[in-house]
Amino acid sequence: MSNSPAHSITRRSFLERSGKSAALFAAMTSAPAVMAANYSPNDVIGVGHIGAGVRGGQLITEVAGEPDKNRPGIPNTQVKAICEIYKGHLEKGVKLSANPQVKRYHDYRDMLADNEIDAVIIATPDHWHSKMVIDAAYAGKDIYVEKCWTRTLPEAKAMYKAIKMNHTVMQLGHDRSSAAALQAAELIASGILGEVTLVQSGCYRNRERGKDEWRWYGWYGDFNRPDEAMVRQNLDWERFLGDAPYHPFSMERFWHWRCYWDYGTGIAGDLLSHSFDFVNYVLKLGIPHSCTCSGSLNLLKDGRECPDTWITTYQYPERGLTYTDTTLFNSEMFGLNTHDSIIRGKDALLKFGENNFEIYAEDTSLKYKPQIEKGEIQHGKPFRTFDPKETPEQPSHMQDFFNCMRSRQKPKDNEDEAFAEAVTCIMSVQAFFEQRTITWDKDRQVFV
Repeated sequence: MSNSPAHSITRRSFLERSGKSAALFAAMTSAPAVMAANYSPNDVIGVGHIGAGVRGGQLITEVAGEPDKNRPGIPNTQVKAICEIYKGHLEKGVKLSANPQVKRYHDYRDMLADNEIDAVIIATPDHWHSKMVIDAAYAGKDIYVEKCWTRTLPEAKAMYKAIKMNHTVMQLGHDRSSAAALQAAELIASGILGEVTLVQSGCYRNRERGKDEWRWYGWYGDFNRPDEAMVRQNLDWERFLGDAPYHPFSMERFWHWRCYWDYGTGIAGDLLSHSFDFVNYVLKLGIPHSCTCSGSLNLLKDGRECPDTWITTYQYPERGLTYTDTTLFNSEMFGLNTHDSIIRGKDALLKFGENNFEIYAEDTSLKYKPQIEKGEIQHGKPFRTFDPKETPEQPSHMQDFFNCMRSRQKPKDNEDEAFAEAVTCIMSVQAFFEQRTITWDKDRQVFV
C-alpha cells in the first residue's frame, strides 16, 4: 500500500473520524425505552422513506409496488412520506410512492416527529446512517436501514445501544432470505461437507472505460452527467455533508460518494458486506478473530480515494476456518458475484450461485468412498443440488421486516447480525489503514 502524502492525509482523516465517533458513543444518554405497540394483521403501517436515490427508489417501489403494472407491494403498508434533500430524487420518490397524499420532508427529524409514520426506511449515504438510526430509535420508529450499517466501531456500538434500549425492530438491508441459502445452511449443519476449513467469496466486475464502477448518475449504469448548475440549485449541499469534513460542492462527491472515505467504507461497506452477510447467514460465523487486508487503486485512477481492488482474509481459529474475499473492478472472467461463494469441507465442496447451490464430493473422502466406488458419485459432478420442493419459499427481506413489526420478533438481519457485520467490515478498513493484522477482543469489544 502506498505511503504517499495523499495516503497519509486519508489515513489521518480516517483516524480522526474514528475519534469523533468515540465521542458520539461516550455522549449517548440512557433515555427511557420506547415500546412500540403491536400491529394487528389488518393495520396499515405508515412508512417514511429517508433517501430516494438509486437504492432508495428501489425500496420505495418494493414497499409501494407498481399499481400501474399490476405489481403488488407489501400488504397493509402505505408510503406516507418521502424525505429528500435533492429535488430530483424527491420528485422521483413522490411518483414511486403510489400515494397521491404522500408528504414531503426536507429534514428527516420532522418526519420522525410525524405520528403517522410507524417505520422509516433509510437509504442515504453511509455517513448519515448512525445519526438517523439512533434518532429514529429514540423517536419510537422501527427501522429498515441499508447496508453497510455504519463506518466506525463507536458508531456501531451507539446504534446497537439505541436499538436495544428502545426495543426497536430493525432490519439491515440485504437479501439473505432465499430458500436455497436456508437449505444449504441446514445441510452444512448436518455435516454433509465434513469439517469446513476454507470459505471463498468476492465480486469481480469490469465496466468499459469511462463507465467505471460507482461513477453513475441517479441509476446503476446511467453515465449521462446532469447539468451541474441545475444539481447545485436543487441540492442542499450542506445537509448532504452533515458532520463530514467540509468540501465545496462537488458533483463527484454527491453522485459518487462511495468513492470517498468521508461518506463510506468503499468496497468493504458495499460489496464485501453483501458477501459476508450471505456467508454468515449460512455458516453462522459471527465476528472473526482477526483480519488482514490489502487494498489498492490499480486501474481506476480517476480521483477516487477508495481502492478498486480489495483482498480480505479473516481467521476463525476456534473453528479451524479461514475466510477470504476478493473484490475487484478490473476483471470479471471466471469470477464471483456477491451471492456466489465456495465453501470447502474435508469431504465435500459447496458452490453457491445466486439462488442455487451444488455439492461435489472430494475424491479422497472416506465419508463418500462407498458411493464413489459404486459410481453413484462421480468426479466433477454434483451429487446434491438445491431442491426447491424440500424448502418452502421464504418471505422477502422487506416482508420479513414488516412481519416482525407486527409480531415484535427479531428480523433475519437484526441488530445483532448488523453489529457483527459492521465490525467485520470495519476490521478490513482498519487493517488497510494501519497496514497490520487487526484482532477482535470479544470481551472488551475493541480492536487490538
